Amino acid sequence: MTSAIRTRNLERRFGRTKALDGIDLDVPEGAVYAVVGANGAGKTTLIKVLMNIIHPSSGMAETLGMDVLKLSGKAFQQIGYVSENQEMPEWMTTRQMLAYYRNFYPRWDRGLEEHLLRQFDLPLDRKLKHLSRGMRMKASFVSSHAYSPSLIVLDEPFSGLDPLVRDELIEVLIERAPESTIFLSSHDLAEIESVSSHVGYLENGRLLFSEEMAVLIDRFREVTVTVNGPASTPDRLPESWLQVEAADSVVRFVHSRFSGGTPSEVAEYFPSVRDIRFDPMSLRAIFLAMAKSSRVSSKSAPIVDVAKEVEA
Repeated sequence: MTSAIRTRNLERRFGRTKALDGIDLDVPEGAVYAVVGANGAGKTTLIKVLMNIIHPSSGMAETLGMDVLKLSGKAFQQIGYVSENQEMPEWMTTRQMLAYYRNFYPRWDRGLEEHLLRQFDLPLDRKLKHLSRGMRMKASFVSSHAYSPSLIVLDEPFSGLDPLVRDELIEVLIERAPESTIFLSSHDLAEIESVSSHVGYLENGRLLFSEEMAVLIDRFREVTVTVNGPASTPDRLPESWLQVEAADSVVRFVHSRFSGGTPSEVAEYFPSVRDIRFDPMSLRAIFLAMAKSSRVSSKSAPIVDVAKEVEA
């Protein structure tokens, strides 16, 4: 399958700090790929490298089959880019901005533009500087979608928006998904789970996993083991068991490699087992389990800080 985005051993350093550390990434054409991670994980840095806003320190990165260092001019006629901190011509009205942008995109679809304007109920004759944050993000969506780009890149598109606006933006993404590859970063994990086909997890500049969303959700389970008598954790734990805790007659943990044979394998660690329950997990629960386990093992940031970052 052809990749819309591909990197190999990609690094970006700021002084002695590695913001990106050996990233190997493949985003299939037609995917809705979400990259998640706590604040400072490297998500925005990765997107800026892929958009040729900043240059990689080493390694290789391609966007739509082109070396990112060569992205310019006509190449951006195939790419839609929206950032939470994106600069806009604030002195223009929405109507003036769209008329200005049309000149740069031969594939601009006036019918699609009008459809999106109606869908978002955008005021055309109000200056951008007088629009709310939600309306400004809607205007960015119209200007980056109206020319049907092959790739749409979204950096924290839902940050700080009210639920109604987020739902409207997600509806547009779902509509555009069959036409474009979508690459986005976001802390709104519930929304990501509902729209994404693939997910990658960044931590401290390293890509810890990258896979189809359905595969990820299927391999994680919250496990509750009930035993006869007081519970205790086994002396040697499999690496796939995260956040193991024992209290009274119950042991709880997160299993990151669940499969059909897992129940019998878990039972072998508890000779006096009475019951084992495996509960599916949401993307947010999986993210928190991964983040908390990593923080504990590395003895770095407190768990509570990670939870706050996820909910930010």
